[in-house]
Amino acid sequence: MERMKYRVIIEKDEDGLYVAKVLDLPGCATEGKTRKELMKNVKEAIQAYLETLKKHGDPVPVEMVQVSV
Repeated sequence: MERMKYRVIIEKDEDGLYVAKVLDLPGCATEGKTRKELMKNVKEAIQAYLETLKKHGDPVPVEMVQVSV
């Protein structure tokens, strides 16, 4: 299976936690105490999101790219 790439926004909240939002997967977000923990969590969140889409027969969003002309 081909690996998909999704854009992720990472911010640090007021409590010092790292928060990630997956732009192409509405509602897919997670957090972690360290950047390393966050990256592990975001991969798990994306996998769970995609598995849920497949389970419900919903289409899986394709990778989005930006092209400048």
